[in-house]
Amino acid sequence: MMQQILQDMYIEPELLSELNEEQKQILFYKIREEQVRRWNERERRDPSHALKKKKRSKEQGIQWLLGSDGEVWVWAMGEAPGDKLFENIVEELMEERARKQAQQEAQELRRVKEAEIEKKCRDAMAKEKARFVAEKWKEETDDRKAAKQEEEEDRIREELKKCEEEERQRGEEEIRQTEERRAKELYISLKQEEKRSKRDDKEWQEQLRRSKAADEEMKCKAQQAREEYKRQSLRGIEKGLVAGLSSLPPIHLQLVLVNLPQAITVWIRPPRPNSCESIFRWFKEEQRPRRAGYERSSNTIAPWFHGIISRQESEALLANAADGCFLVSVSERIWGYTLSYRTTSGFKHFLIDASCDYYSFLGVDQNRHATLADLIDFHKEEVITMSGGELLQDPCRPRSSTADYGGLFQ
Repeated sequence: MMQQILQDMYIEPELLSELNEEQKQILFYKIREEQVRRWNERERRDPSHALKKKKRSKEQGIQWLLGSDGEVWVWAMGEAPGDKLFENIVEELMEERARKQAQQEAQELRRVKEAEIEKKCRDAMAKEKARFVAEKWKEETDDRKAAKQEEEEDRIREELKKCEEEERQRGEEEIRQTEERRAKELYISLKQEEKRSKRDDKEWQEQLRRSKAADEEMKCKAQQAREEYKRQSLRGIEKGLVAGLSSLPPIHLQLVLVNLPQAITVWIRPPRPNSCESIFRWFKEEQRPRRAGYERSSNTIAPWFHGIISRQESEALLANAADGCFLVSVSERIWGYTLSYRTTSGFKHFLIDASCDYYSFLGVDQNRHATLADLIDFHKEEVITMSGGELLQDPCRPRSSTADYGGLFQ
């Protein structure tokens, strides 16, 4: 299973959700190691690729402006001689912005006022002309009538012009006052917006600080996981409980003889268990010959082995057990097993990969054990994870001495 994950550089979300944080960190560490290995192998195969990359990096490089001291020249706004303080610059920019916006609004208001005054004057002149024609010169001759009409029009025009000027001055004063008032309102609004921005910036800085702290914590956990992995590997080699790598490839194809002497059926093991029948077949044909579930030196089924049971059943069996008690069951998610462990606060479940010719925890440590019993015995003295400190104590025995272990040993 681990070889498949490293080959594909991918782990299914359902399987990833089964791992705790430390298991995920070690799994990421192994995937990253594989990425670096592939990259170095590619560089060895094609040295010209590395040279092209270096050349392209030089061509696209950035040249920094240097100061009189030979160091990179840096200008911090507000700190150089003659610079305004940043706060003063911000104040001026806000005032200018508010003033310009208020001027634009006042110009629009001025155009509306001008149109209103012009329309009012035209209407007034039309009314005066109509009144003049209708009332005063009914009996006059044409010449005298024309002269008086022209004189009256001039008088009306002067009066209207005077009224128009007075109206425009009043409108201009009103617009000026509106512009000043609007500029103050916009400035206050910008100041409030700046305060909100500063408050949001403080919140963002706090979130950034927490994020960095969480990243540092994750790095520490990853470092501890890597150190624990190396320590356990050396410890396992010293104790002789870690299996050597087999030269044979993982078993993906098995030939099974049936009753007819001439007939042969071929079973291709799927990447993951897809039915109860496939789990039974895998266990009986691959695991029983390797004495999985048995004691190390006898034909007795190990007290910690419970066959095929669900996670809920495992937790029910461990519910009244002491801290450190454990049991092992056949997994329905991978070709392997699940080690269920009782803690002070609840339960932990660790996946054991048995898809190749060795046994190892998936995403915890990469020690490879020759048998399932070797793995259990190893972790009676060595913790499973450094952060959790899980040390296997007493096995949780089946409730009945006649347990059928899910029919695996029938």
